[in-house]
Amino acid sequence: MAHHPTERTHLLYPRLHADDDARSLRSAISKEEGALAATAVGERLPYNDYTTIDWLHDLIKEAYRRRAIHGEPGIRGSLFAAFDACSGWIAVTLIGVLMALVACAVDLAVATVSDLKFGYCSLNPLLSREACCRSAGAEDEDGQCKEFTLWSTSFGPQFGIYVAWAVLFGVISSFITMFSKRSLPRSAPGHGDKHHDNPKFNLPVSSTQTGKSMYMSAGSGIPEIKTILAGFVIPHFLDLRVLFLKGIGAVFSVATGMALGKEGPFVHMAACLGHFVANLFPKYKENGKQFREILTAACASGLSAAFGAPIGGVLFAYEELSCYFPRKVLWRTFLCSMVAAMTLRALNPHKTGKLVLFETNYGTSYQPHHYLVFVLIGIAGGLWGGTFTNANYLWARWFRKHSIIRNNPVFEVFLIILVTAALQFPNPATRAPGDAIIRNLLVDCKSIGDHPSWVCDSEASPHRGTYVAWLAYGTLVQLASTTITFGLKVPAGIIIPALDGGALFGRLIGQWVAGTHISPGIFAMVGAAAFLAGVTRMTISLCVIMFELTGELEYVLPHMIAILCAKWTADLLSKESIYDLAQSVLGHPFLNADEAMELVETQGAFVEQLIPPAETMAELTIAVPPSNKVARRVLEEKLGFLERRGLMDGGVVLVQHGGVLQGYMAQNELDYGLKELGAGFGADAEVRLLGYATVEGEFDLSVFVDRAPVSICAKAPMEVAVEIFTKLGVRYLCVTEEGTGRLVGFVIKKRVLSYLDSLKHH
Repeated sequence: MAHHPTERTHLLYPRLHADDDARSLRSAISKEEGALAATAVGERLPYNDYTTIDWLHDLIKEAYRRRAIHGEPGIRGSLFAAFDACSGWIAVTLIGVLMALVACAVDLAVATVSDLKFGYCSLNPLLSREACCRSAGAEDEDGQCKEFTLWSTSFGPQFGIYVAWAVLFGVISSFITMFSKRSLPRSAPGHGDKHHDNPKFNLPVSSTQTGKSMYMSAGSGIPEIKTILAGFVIPHFLDLRVLFLKGIGAVFSVATGMALGKEGPFVHMAACLGHFVANLFPKYKENGKQFREILTAACASGLSAAFGAPIGGVLFAYEELSCYFPRKVLWRTFLCSMVAAMTLRALNPHKTGKLVLFETNYGTSYQPHHYLVFVLIGIAGGLWGGTFTNANYLWARWFRKHSIIRNNPVFEVFLIILVTAALQFPNPATRAPGDAIIRNLLVDCKSIGDHPSWVCDSEASPHRGTYVAWLAYGTLVQLASTTITFGLKVPAGIIIPALDGGALFGRLIGQWVAGTHISPGIFAMVGAAAFLAGVTRMTISLCVIMFELTGELEYVLPHMIAILCAKWTADLLSKESIYDLAQSVLGHPFLNADEAMELVETQGAFVEQLIPPAETMAELTIAVPPSNKVARRVLEEKLGFLERRGLMDGGVVLVQHGGVLQGYMAQNELDYGLKELGAGFGADAEVRLLGYATVEGEFDLSVFVDRAPVSICAKAPMEVAVEIFTKLGVRYLCVTEEGTGRLVGFVIKKRVLSYLDSLKHH
């Protein structure tokens, strides 16, 4: 189909593939880099290893694509346009179904592997204890069916076997995580959310082109997801290979019984599925902005499948992950989360026939004087959440300064599990897996009837001193083990450990507060929410997740009180949530609009402070003569400057008539134009950059030039530049002189991040 010259969608050309050799996270600067840093082209900025999408650029790209599709005449064109309009709904539905299948498989595997620490099912070794007892159809008076055979009935052998299995599972999980180690390219040409198979694009990467390495399947993945949704690119992080490694690794890491959960990894796995499904639709595969809309919906399905909380999943994606959430994204996120929950309920992995994971029925309400208790629990959760981030950082910095730990992540996992498993097993309150700990602590002893429960039996005993001691011991051990566990090289999240610690603390408080009118399980439920709020600073989404988890809508108000008190208290101690801290420590770029405005509002600075050095601008500026053409060798020289800077998402600016801005050309498009479209032209060939080609076969790169780049006056307040970068999502901003309109510089997003980082640490 023919296009008007002004509608030539050069943005649809494939992006180039960045190679992935490995280098350590804190790699030394090579001699070549050191020498380069002394020159203008060697000017280095943080986050060289990350490329940036341009939201505004992709918006224009999508507008051209949509016009072309919906402009097709006839029935075929109408059908194709209708399918294009429905493709987003189809994609999120497919993601929801796939995520539920993955979640079901992981849940069943975790239950089976985790119970191996205690025994095995004589009916079928692949069945968990719960499934084995259900198949047997009966339980004895001790709550243990005879078909599930314990390894031993003596405490000593039980303890040893439990710890041995836990250590083995942890080592397996960490070993699997080692296979996910990849490096981020530093200055390899091109970028993108996808990786092409064209061998011409797979260029060798020199030692100065490799950046930091990452274990893609380690941790929760949420800090990286936030970085990607903010407009940055982390190659290979969403590959299906990472999904497979993270799923298997999560099964064994959760089965250890350590202070970690699978909810964060579920979000990452859902994002991997979102990446896979989005690549099936050219509409999302070729457009970074559109791709992130699908990715947001996918992340919501991850939390929905983890907790059986579809509304909470949507709110989590809105509050905690995404910085771009229009109504269209809201509706598709809602559908994706709903489909995941529906499919999971149909699969019914827990055989309850319900979505509610920790169903409770307290049958009692709280009194006005209990508000003070909820406030105190919230303050306690905030105190722990505010100190946890710093404590975790200080612990990791101290413990990993030893070379044997820093260079052997599997050995670190071995030591931590050995200690935590040995501390957890003696305590009946913390011996079970993380989700079972919460379920046991939220129980209402008046409603369970004759079903055996260690918690209820202990609370019914006239001598409860030992029980209270176990709760206090469990609280301290859980919080301490969470602090030293987060950050290990295994798939692990922070949600379940924080809920466990809060539930233990809340149940402990309930021993002194609860009476005939209120169950101590209510305080455990509120404590769980408060401690998670203190760590993550979640508010609305967490409140909804809690009543979806428990089915207790009556206790929304206590949750709101505790969550807000926890957030306010934690913010007084530390402005960063655990995810924000992880982004900073791991060196991931993230432009937070609210935080950025707070930083610049008190500075009184102007945009001119962001302008690169004059030498850098001279090397990245092309003065186009009246003929609108320049020699090819000039463009190749400029491309060399860009590649040596190593920023991957820079570009060159075009000026005419004494420095008046005429346009901007991105590095990857300049590279593609010279190497692909200009393959048959020599170094002396004239290349048209402005205007339109008038001669057949002319070397014309004008279609790659953005003739209307976003620009700002050098004397504009810094707040204006921050607003443009955060609200419009542009990758670059041209800066002009006040009064003349002459170009004086251009600023890329990474330079803004560098400036904000300097303010943070000033």
